[in-house]
Amino acid sequence: MRCILLPLTLAIAMSIPALTETFPDTAQLKEMAARFAPTPLQVDLSGLSPGDRRALSKLIQAGHIVDRIFMEQLWSGDNALYEKLLADDTPLGRARLHLFWIYKGPWSDLDAHKAFLPGVPERKPLGANFYPPDMTREEFDKWIAALPHDEAAKAKSFFTAIRRGSAAHRLSIVPYHRAYHSYLEEAAQLLKEAASDTTNESLRRFLNLRAQAFLDDDYYASDIAWMDLDAPIDVTIGPYETYNDELFGYKASFEAYVCLKDEAETQKLNGFSAHLQEVEDNLPLDRQYRTKLGALMPIRVVNEVLSAGDGNHGVQTAAYNLPNDEKIVQQKGSKKVMLKNVQRAKFDSTLVPISKLVLPALARKNLSFNSFFTHILAHELSHGIGPHEIRVDGRSTSVRLELKDLYSTIEEAKADVTGLFMLQYFFDNGILPGGAGAEHRLYTTYLASSFRTLRFGITEAHGRGMALQFNYFRDHGAFVTRDDGTFEVNYGKVKDAVRSLDHDLLTIEAHGDYAGAQKMLNRLAVIRPEVQRALDRMSQIPVDIEPVFVTADELVPPKHSYR
Repeated sequence: MRCILLPLTLAIAMSIPALTETFPDTAQLKEMAARFAPTPLQVDLSGLSPGDRRALSKLIQAGHIVDRIFMEQLWSGDNALYEKLLADDTPLGRARLHLFWIYKGPWSDLDAHKAFLPGVPERKPLGANFYPPDMTREEFDKWIAALPHDEAAKAKSFFTAIRRGSAAHRLSIVPYHRAYHSYLEEAAQLLKEAASDTTNESLRRFLNLRAQAFLDDDYYASDIAWMDLDAPIDVTIGPYETYNDELFGYKASFEAYVCLKDEAETQKLNGFSAHLQEVEDNLPLDRQYRTKLGALMPIRVVNEVLSAGDGNHGVQTAAYNLPNDEKIVQQKGSKKVMLKNVQRAKFDSTLVPISKLVLPALARKNLSFNSFFTHILAHELSHGIGPHEIRVDGRSTSVRLELKDLYSTIEEAKADVTGLFMLQYFFDNGILPGGAGAEHRLYTTYLASSFRTLRFGITEAHGRGMALQFNYFRDHGAFVTRDDGTFEVNYGKVKDAVRSLDHDLLTIEAHGDYAGAQKMLNRLAVIRPEVQRALDRMSQIPVDIEPVFVTADELVPPKHSYR
């Protein structure tokens, strides 16, 4: 999972004209791109050995290939459209190319995935390119029901695409290593070359195992090696998140993060992992659903050199918690990676100006980057606690499989709220320095940050999950709307509201309660008028950053530029 839209009638209201059949002109495209603030990301490489610098260059090249794989997964015509845009050097063509590259496709995530280019589907396909474009949920479910158990499991696997076969137009299963063969062979070779360049044994082991996984789709051994990775270069590359599969949430998109480890910051945060079982044992959840966690969950604080594929389209990832394979999470836990330079850029570019519009003057003194950073960490840690493998009607299953298309939204909301619960527990038990000041900084920063997320809209898991949280806290008196249109925290009610909502979300997951999740989302995952009015005031504030990979581009010069 990662930490990072609204229908057009609700979306962001940023003086951007509604996308229509006429499609945006050059000026309108530039306005749409301006919602992302260009932000240079420079990382100091002076501590790397010559071998690691060579390895870093190979990994950047592999990241560029991941962009192409992801685009193929997003839509079957995406790569061809990209090549066509590259050849158009007119002002309109360059503006279209720029916005296309932000989203890695022709649909605006901030405008309900609506097309901003002609000649493409009006909206991003729900199943992206993981399934045939004419396939329905009902057809897939009926097909699955008739398959042997092993084949049905392959059809639902993270690492298979579904295609139309030649026989009677029937559905068929195509493993990723065949679907993206040429790209994966090239990427695997680059990983092997990087492995031979580095002097770090854990990095060498991971890269060699991941190169093999690209060729056979068996990611288990390389995921274990990634959990144990401890090197100056911290790299995540492969198919992980399932957000783009809006039909079922089964299929993983390729992504890459090439980073350098921040050793000092990592050491400061690693103590959190030692207390996760304690948090699990005190969750506001019926005792029978609490679990025994695996090994301590490693935390890495890194500075991003390059992100690619699913890791770099639209709103940027601030942190992630992987792997998503429940078998590995049960056996070994998961690893939390905090992208500190990205988080700092988001805080400065978006959250500080947002706070001036949504918080009363006296509350703004409680806005804190440390609270922002620490809650993102707690969010990522919270993906690893609570229910995962569950039993429903006497059968073994998982929360992901039972909640299907609602899983990502409920899980993101659960991670946010459990993160608040965790930090309050740490304050109350002396694990973190507490007191009223720490609590006020945490909840005030969270309140302001909720508007940063709500601007992403409610057709995406993070934004929809945040709408659920905000409205719940508003209904329970934890958030209060002032007469001047700003918002404040009721510190006397917020802790009980956090505990109550956490109980509800964790219980939905423990029961695999799809109907309960749908009912909660129908009621709470909406943008209410007072929130919309606040969002309307933010028209000149960027929604997020557009990273400019200065260090990566110096090592591996890009083939094109949009500026």
